[in-house]
Amino acid sequence: MPEQPFFLPKDRKPMDAIDQQIIEMLRRDARAPLKVIAAAVGLARSSVAERIARLKAAGVIIGYRAEIAPEHAGGAGAVVLIELTSTPQPETVARIVADSAVMRCYSLAGGIDLLVEISTAHGKGLNEIRDRLCALSGVSAVRTHFILRREKG
Repeated sequence: MPEQPFFLPKDRKPMDAIDQQIIEMLRRDARAPLKVIAAAVGLARSSVAERIARLKAAGVIIGYRAEIAPEHAGGAGAVVLIELTSTPQPETVARIVADSAVMRCYSLAGGIDLLVEISTAHGKGLNEIRDRLCALSGVSAVRTHFILRREKG
């Protein structure tokens, strides 16, 4: 069966291989100059700029940010595995992702419902965040794994 194209939600134009190349380049280096991206995908800078604008408008590209490793920001990090009392729990998940210490949150299949990466200025803060997560309605179990060193990413 041929692969179905991914359609951009707002304009219903299919996302093609060039869009995917652009996204991959931005994923690796969000500050890559248009000139470099254009040369890599074989388009004019203006065409790449238009594609990036379309990807932003469609909600595919939602932002650019600097990721600071906790060890360089004087902070501490942990991965928290959360089991919910039942799924889905959109209100509980919304409260989790609204916490400013939450860097990433993934919904998982299997015995663990959520994988949450948290970061704070110090280890005591990690404990406070963990306590907040444990107290949320809809959370049945929380397991915390402190990050010792970032190997990639």
